[in-house]
Amino acid sequence: MASSLFDLSGRVAVVTGGTSGIGRTLALGLADAGADVVAVGRREALVREVAGLIEARGRRTMPLTADVTDQASLERVRDACLEQFGRIDVLLCAAGVTKRAATLEMTDADWEQILATNLTGTLRACRVFGAAMVARGSGRIITVASLSSFLGFFEVAAYTASKSAVAGLTRALAVEWAPAGVTVNAIVPGVFKTDLNQQLLESGRGQELLLRTPMRRFGRLDELVGATVFLASDAASFVTGQLVVVDGGILASGVNQ
Repeated sequence: MASSLFDLSGRVAVVTGGTSGIGRTLALGLADAGADVVAVGRREALVREVAGLIEARGRRTMPLTADVTDQASLERVRDACLEQFGRIDVLLCAAGVTKRAATLEMTDADWEQILATNLTGTLRACRVFGAAMVARGSGRIITVASLSSFLGFFEVAAYTASKSAVAGLTRALAVEWAPAGVTVNAIVPGVFKTDLNQQLLESGRGQELLLRTPMRRFGRLDELVGATVFLASDAASFVTGQLVVVDGGILASGVNQ
């Protein structure tokens, strides 16, 4: 009985930013849990590669490109999924960008790009796919927040602002869409090495983050799958508006030695 609570067989999931990093790992994790998964991104070659991995798991998919800064592309994905599968049960918003820059030197263009992808892109995906969920009366939306939703990090003001706003957006949508049977939660990754942050973690900042992590290591991307599957599953039917932290203890930490 307990295992069936986490079974996603027959569910249809869409993952934005699903072709690299956290999004790719979680798209495959949802497929491993039984879901049919459409992992979208901007690069067609990567979209087809991940689609092949999903099909190899015996799940249905479609190789569709989309950009969260382009609403029309998201609408095309939504319409194609509804036509092919008849429903969308889960949306995972994993598209994100960052750039380190001193705030006094950061350009408006960099600020706007990061906010447009991380915050407005998340809102746009939630509205496009959430509309179908609200109309049907059920659905699971999972956003990706960050430790910077809670903490300030040096010289990443735009990213910190965007992820703080994602946390607030998650709570707001959870309250607004709960009466329609749609849950909205976030996963909050701790320090996981990805293409997005590899250079930062190989610097002195990486060593500082290790010192601040009670488990004394960076996370493995597959360690985010459990929390994601939980939030997408029947086990989380009464969970909404929550930020589920997977961080090796950083937010719990005071003095570590």
